[in-house]
Amino acid sequence: MMLYVKNISRIITVALFALLSLLPSNASATIVEGTVNSSKELNDFITHHVKDAHSWHIWGENKTQVNADGTVDVLSSTAIHIGLPVILIDNGLITANSDDFNELRWIEHDGDTTYYAQGKINETEYIMFHEKIYHLGSGLKLDEKGHPTNSRPLDFSLTQNVMSMLLSVVILLLLFLPAAKKYKKQGVHSAPKGRQNFLEIFVVFVRDEIAKPNIGEKKYARYMPYLLTIFFFIWLNNLLGLVPFFPGASNVSGNIAFTAVLAVITYLVTQFSGNKDYWKHILLPPVPKALYIIMIPVEIIGTLTKPFALTIRLFANITAGHIVVLAFMGIIFSAKNIGWAGLSVPMGLFISVLELLVAFLQAFIFTMLSALFIGTAVEEHGHH
Repeated sequence: MMLYVKNISRIITVALFALLSLLPSNASATIVEGTVNSSKELNDFITHHVKDAHSWHIWGENKTQVNADGTVDVLSSTAIHIGLPVILIDNGLITANSDDFNELRWIEHDGDTTYYAQGKINETEYIMFHEKIYHLGSGLKLDEKGHPTNSRPLDFSLTQNVMSMLLSVVILLLLFLPAAKKYKKQGVHSAPKGRQNFLEIFVVFVRDEIAKPNIGEKKYARYMPYLLTIFFFIWLNNLLGLVPFFPGASNVSGNIAFTAVLAVITYLVTQFSGNKDYWKHILLPPVPKALYIIMIPVEIIGTLTKPFALTIRLFANITAGHIVVLAFMGIIFSAKNIGWAGLSVPMGLFISVLELLVAFLQAFIFTMLSALFIGTAVEEHGHH
C-alpha cells in the first residue's frame, strides 16, 4: 500500500512539474503568449487556460516579434499542437482546420495589446479572437469593453472540450462494454473479476448510496442507467481535466454550457417522470385557494432553480480548483524568482491532490441531487 501511495505521489509531482514547463508556453498557432511579467498577465493567462480552445497544445512555445503594421512574426517555434476541425455555417457548410488561422496579428485597446489570428477559408476572411471566430469584414473592431463587434458565423467546431468529451465516451465504452459482455455471458450473479470488480464497486455505490435512498426501492432501477452515465461521465471528465498534458488539460466541467446541458437533461427527466401527486403539489399546492396566485408561480420557479443550482455548483467548483492551481504555479513567473517554488510547488501539489477528491465529490453530488429531484417527482402521496 505504501509503495502504491509513493508511486501515485511521484506521478502527481511529475505532472505538476510538467505543468510548470507549460506555463509560459504558446497554446497554439492561434494564440500568442509570452512570459508572465505582471499580475495582469498572470490573470489573463489563467483566464485563457480555463477556457475552451480550437487546438490541443502538447509541448513547446513560440518566440514572436510584434511589428508596427499590426502583424506578428514567429521568429522560432518549438510548439507542438494538434489543430482541431473548424465547422461553420456561413452561407452553407464550411469545414477547415484551426491551423488555417495562421496569420498572427495584434491590436491595441486602452493601452493593452491583444493578439488574435486571421485566416482565409473558402475565399472568406475570418479571425479567431479569444478562441471565438468572427468575420473579418473591414477589420477587427472592438467596443469600449474590448469585445469584437464583428459578426459571427454559426460555429459547430470540434473544440478541445468537445474532443475531450468524445475521448471520455470512448474510454467509458472500452471499460463497460467488455464488462457487460461478461455479465451477459456468465450471468449477473457471477463473481466479478479484474475490470468488472473495479467497476462494480462504483456501480453498487451509486445504487446503494444514491439511487435507492433518494428514489426508493421500487423505482430506482429505471433510472440507474442515467445516474450511472452522468456519474462516470462527470467524474472521468473531471479527472482528465487534472492531467496537465495531452490528452488531458481540458476544463470540460468548468464550461458552463456542459454543466447546463447536464442540468437541463436532469430537469427534463424529472418533469417527465413526475406523477400526479408531483404536479398536484405544484399546480394545486396545499394552501388556501386565495394564495394560489402567489404559491403556484413560486412552485414553478422552484422547479426552475434546481437545474440552475446544479449548473452553477459543478461549474464553479471545478473552475475554482483549476484557477487556484494555476495561480500557485504562476507565482513563480509573476515574481520572476525561482525561490517562490518552495511555496508554489507544495501548495500546488496539495491543491492538485485535493482536486482528485473534488473530482469524485462533484460527480457524486451532481448524481445525488439528480436522484433526489427525480425521487421527489416519483414519490407517492402517501410518503409525504
